[in-house]
Amino acid sequence: MAKSFKLIIAILLPMAVGGFSGFLTANAIGSWYTTLNQPSFNPPNWVFGPVWTTLYLIMGISLYRIWILPVSEERNQAIKIFALQITLNFFWSLIFFKWHLIGLALVEIIVMWIAIAMMIHKFKKLNKFAAYMNIPYLCWVSFATVLNASYYILNS
Repeated sequence: MAKSFKLIIAILLPMAVGGFSGFLTANAIGSWYTTLNQPSFNPPNWVFGPVWTTLYLIMGISLYRIWILPVSEERNQAIKIFALQITLNFFWSLIFFKWHLIGLALVEIIVMWIAIAMMIHKFKKLNKFAAYMNIPYLCWVSFATVLNASYYILNS
């Protein structure tokens, strides 16, 4: 498979995951979410779109840098952990926004944070740049975890 095609697929994959989860949860953001008690440090809603778009782009580029490496068990494990974390990323939005299960979303985002940390660790063994690119993602999910916990505390 040509490298340019792999790059396109690697970028489109996380963008599509994010776009689809956004599509499935958009109604809740304008309705249910606005009824919640908000933490004082909650960013304005317009911040989330550009941040997540940037993070999905970063994820895609880092996945590409791993995907183009020679096939090996370690590379395949890294790709599987990428798949795990992006799956968790998708379901967090549904759990929190669509199903309104704030406590379960908190548990799920903690598992997602662990999966992202594992992905960075695996990526680092194969391509340090691909790993380090995901540090902003881990930082944002750390912030999102605190935000999720605050929503849970304020709305339980």
